Amino acid sequence: MSDHDDKHLDEKQSAVEEALRQAAQMKPDAKAKAAALSAAMQAFDERFEESLGSIQAAAPGAEAVSESKEAPEKRLISSVHQGFFHRVRQRSNTHNSGRRAMKNNTGKNKAGKNAAKINQANPWLYSGVAAASVLVISVVVSQQYPGQLGLTAPTTEMTERDGVARIDEISSQAPARKEKPLEQEMAAAHPQALAKKDEAVSGMLMAPALERRMAEEVAQHESKRSRALSKLSADSMASGYVPASAPVATPSRISSADVIAPQGYQDVGRDDFEHVEDNPVKRVADEPVSTFSTDVDTASYSFVRRQLNQGVLPQKDAVRSEEMLNYFDYAYPLPASKAEPFSTNVVVSDSPWKAGNKLMHIGIKGYEIAATEKPNTNLVFLLDVSGSMNSPDKLPLVKQSLELLLGQLDENDSVAIAVYAGAAGTVLEPTPANQKQKIMQALNQLSAGGSTAGGEGIALAYQLASANFDKNAVNRVVLATDGDFNVGIRDRDELKGFVEREREKGIYLSVLGFGQGNYHDHLMQELAQNGNGIAAYIDTLSEAQKVLVTEATSSLFPIAQDVKIQVEFNPNTVAEYRLIGYETRALAQEDFNNDAVDAGDIGAGHTVTAIYEFTPVGADTLIDPSRYAKASAAEANQSDEYAFVKLRYKLPGESKSKLIDQPVPAHNTVNEKSKVAPWVSRETQFATAVAGFSQLLRGGKYTGDWDYDDALALAQANKGEDLYGYRTELVQLIRKAKIAQGM
Repeated sequence: MSDHDDKHLDEKQSAVEEALRQAAQMKPDAKAKAAALSAAMQAFDERFEESLGSIQAAAPGAEAVSESKEAPEKRLISSVHQGFFHRVRQRSNTHNSGRRAMKNNTGKNKAGKNAAKINQANPWLYSGVAAASVLVISVVVSQQYPGQLGLTAPTTEMTERDGVARIDEISSQAPARKEKPLEQEMAAAHPQALAKKDEAVSGMLMAPALERRMAEEVAQHESKRSRALSKLSADSMASGYVPASAPVATPSRISSADVIAPQGYQDVGRDDFEHVEDNPVKRVADEPVSTFSTDVDTASYSFVRRQLNQGVLPQKDAVRSEEMLNYFDYAYPLPASKAEPFSTNVVVSDSPWKAGNKLMHIGIKGYEIAATEKPNTNLVFLLDVSGSMNSPDKLPLVKQSLELLLGQLDENDSVAIAVYAGAAGTVLEPTPANQKQKIMQALNQLSAGGSTAGGEGIALAYQLASANFDKNAVNRVVLATDGDFNVGIRDRDELKGFVEREREKGIYLSVLGFGQGNYHDHLMQELAQNGNGIAAYIDTLSEAQKVLVTEATSSLFPIAQDVKIQVEFNPNTVAEYRLIGYETRALAQEDFNNDAVDAGDIGAGHTVTAIYEFTPVGADTLIDPSRYAKASAAEANQSDEYAFVKLRYKLPGESKSKLIDQPVPAHNTVNEKSKVAPWVSRETQFATAVAGFSQLLRGGKYTGDWDYDDALALAQANKGEDLYGYRTELVQLIRKAKIAQGM
């Protein structure tokens, strides 16, 4: 390189540094600094493109340098640059090697001449100081005005781009450089930025070790280099300043040790829950009768728990108060015999969130079947193995959960396995449940992939259940899925109709939900309700243990079907009321006596809890009394009752329903002076805490000033024996909800 070239280089470098110095000295105006930086970058880009044109004019085709040991130098200079920060000037030993190439090559080494021409054609490539200055200013501006410039200062982990080595891989033995006044100025104001600059400078001063490293990489990645050189002209001229907010993908060399394997299918924000409004307050004078179907599903509680354990409040539609209540077992008295398969208990207490209001608890306890009375089971596991199930909390957890269930079955029970993805298929024909090794072998060979032909899978599962149907056994399909049906029978009404028809034949359907991010709760709830089965959500192996082992008899063996509850409030003692939860289980008043109308089933040992909040006559009401309605004359035999509770149910296999009813006395069952069994106050207050907590999660429309601290205190004081720790877990979830609320 001539003295004239060196002088020309210094002049151009000084011009760039001066522009950068002016940008650094500006007042803290983000737009002005951005404009100054952009001008300096544009000026440099223009010089780069001019020089690149001369390189292309002087250099022969890519093939001429494919085998040259100096090819890394040309490859470095000619590489498709990714913005201002990725350009590197070769100085010191690199330029000396260029001079040596000019002296030593006598024309025999064609690629050597090309390398010399490249060094001559690019005397102006800016120094490491210019690069560091830009880096420092960018860090300063981006830290002071984040997000305003569309810029992010590059990290020292910059990735390779067609041969430009990552800074963290460059030798740390690069020659030291004396700081410029601008660098000293920046160092005083931003020492952290200077530290990043020093690291960048040590890499940008191309040490001899870099040349050796690049030569090794050329040999290892010959094909990639050839492709890059063949596209040199188009890509180099098209490249320019690329803001960090819109990065361009760049090839990088990453060892297998650096790669973190993906954890399977991931989706976010597509969980589907049916939107329902809270049950409204109703005037007894206008609508004294309330009718609903029982519900023993628990999926809502499990999903809420998962969200709270992740530090976030669940979406309101995911919270169903009845499923929160019925997640817990309550110590209601057991029925005397299975002839009347459950006991009905009604308790009245004061409302903790509104003075003057009352809570009426209706508790049902199902008859528990002895092990010797357990009927045989004909189970078909219908498993979703589509691509959306490729996650540790989905198909792998499905396999573990079903293995737990197998432990509850014996040689008199049978198991079949059907799967569905892009299509449906049979994995295991009906097999005695004591052949556990064979069943588990069929389960363990399953893997996830493909679309979701859920409708086809359900049809196949029912075919298997029908082929092995036993009128004296429990015939049930157990569907395990995230609910993402996207091919096959997709219409919900069509699916519901199909499941209902199979239910009439004596084949029921239970649904186990898995995963989150793409969890379709609404569809699974409808299928379970129409299939006379439960809908549970399995988020952990512990939950699988609860649903499929601890509560296996409740989940599998129904003791009563089409269970309906109807409450008639006395207008002489009650002004208004509302039912907490059960919004999706509401029935018309006439449906109560219509045995053709389907309702919820209750399994062996199940408990069902429902809570009404009501306002006695004379207390403050939410709804003003009617000006023109005639006041009802109080009758002596009615003035001492708050309400009359009726319950209808069918025994399994019967078509005629049976009726249980009882009046509700017009006084508190639970108060300081009442003498009741120990369970009454404890179970009533704990259920109240759960109901209040669920309402708070849904927004607390009717809870007034009552908050998470009140729910926590009430639940903590009434946990009881808590053998499995479920109530203690609720206390912790209330604490987590309070924390998440404040975030």
